Amino acid sequence: MKQLIIVTGLSGSGKSIALRALEDSGYYCIDNLPATMLPQIAEHLQSHNTDLSLGTSNHERVAISIDSRSVAIEALPTHIALLKAQGVAIQVLFLESNVETLVKRFSETRRKHPLSKESTTLAESIASERDLLGSLGDLGHVIDTSHLSANTLRGWIKEVVSSEHAGLTLLFTSFGFKHGIPLDADFVFDVRCLPNPHYDPTLRELTGRDAPVQAFLQDHATVHEMLNDIKIFVEKWLPSFITDNRSYLTIAIGCTGGQHRSVYFVEQLSQHFKASQKVLTRHRELQ
Repeated sequence: MKQLIIVTGLSGSGKSIALRALEDSGYYCIDNLPATMLPQIAEHLQSHNTDLSLGTSNHERVAISIDSRSVAIEALPTHIALLKAQGVAIQVLFLESNVETLVKRFSETRRKHPLSKESTTLAESIASERDLLGSLGDLGHVIDTSHLSANTLRGWIKEVVSSEHAGLTLLFTSFGFKHGIPLDADFVFDVRCLPNPHYDPTLRELTGRDAPVQAFLQDHATVHEMLNDIKIFVEKWLPSFITDNRSYLTIAIGCTGGQHRSVYFVEQLSQHFKASQKVLTRHRELQ
């Protein structure tokens, strides 16, 4: 086994979709594994490199789903730390979503929340699960699925796992404040104070990827100043996150609608840092 991915996170956040996307990408997938069994499974796969069900096929890439239903979920960070110390290449994907979206998803599917009780509401069950799993988000890459379609999530999962995992990856994402701040952001920069192309009828339907919008923004000194300040901030603190052995650093840039200014900034920042870092680019509101 050369690569082990652990998919975890809140119920209803899209873990099943993520696991299917990994399966489509060639991963051997195990759903809902008890956390206590992780060391034995990893050892078995690493030593024998065999299919658990057939005992014959080689599997160099394995994905395991572990969630709040798992036995001894609180021991998962310890198990992961021990396996990493033994040289096992582990990547953790933690799927997150806001309460409103999770309530809507459970209501639409009429599924029962795994932590629900007769005396608790759905929102209270979600809050309990968030408390239970909260620390797991620090183990790897957090993906906020609140505003994502299933197709977009599948694309993001494949994009993450197809990149080289050694070292730190910078992830720049644009968003609109009117749709909420991304839950997976490590840093959030607000560019709503800058001139807005939305008020120009010829630019309104375009995005920050389009040349006319870029020309509009580049014509304002405040845009250059803000962009330069963000570059300086990231360049100053990036070495500290690399030293801390972080795998991903997510930097979110927000404007009002997530269509013009934030998209332009993400494109410019991605281009600037691409020369020295591994970079992923996302535009939440353009999905």
